[in-house]
Amino acid sequence: MHLHEPAHLPVEVPEPAAPDETTVVPLKIEDWATVIIMGLLACITFANVLVRYFTDSSFAWTEEFSVFLMILLAMVAGSAAVARDRHIRIEFFSASGTPARQRRLALFGAAMVAILFFLMAGLSMRVVWDDFRFNETSPGIGVPQWWYSVWLPVISLAIALRAVGFLIRRSRARESHE
Repeated sequence: MHLHEPAHLPVEVPEPAAPDETTVVPLKIEDWATVIIMGLLACITFANVLVRYFTDSSFAWTEEFSVFLMILLAMVAGSAAVARDRHIRIEFFSASGTPARQRRLALFGAAMVAILFFLMAGLSMRVVWDDFRFNETSPGIGVPQWWYSVWLPVISLAIALRAVGFLIRRSRARESHE
């Protein structure tokens, strides 16, 4: 074998992703929100790099707004992951056992996610109300803090509803197989 010849190693080709299940609220909402947020992050960061390179200063608001967008991105992606059943789990437990056990674990997981995010939505509404009531401002640029915090209960509610939707779809699928 010469140095210029490619090694003949087996190449694993990843399986194509399964098509999305049909949902009442289209999953394209999260997909497009992700694209828009990533685009905003890229534009803000690029503009800040250019300004910093040419002027030795930077936009003061970019760090605060970028952190907010990254948190929003994680929450929106979490909503899509729950709806697509791609959220983090311990595969050793979720993929082992009988199909009935796997279904029960999936239903239990969806129920726990729904409960958690309904609680987060309710509790974070209190945070938003406090931010609004006490005129809290953001530490970096001084805008009202509720402009940022209002999205936590909204996206938490979306994640909880996506989990409920997943729970309903899996329950109906189980009934149709029996």
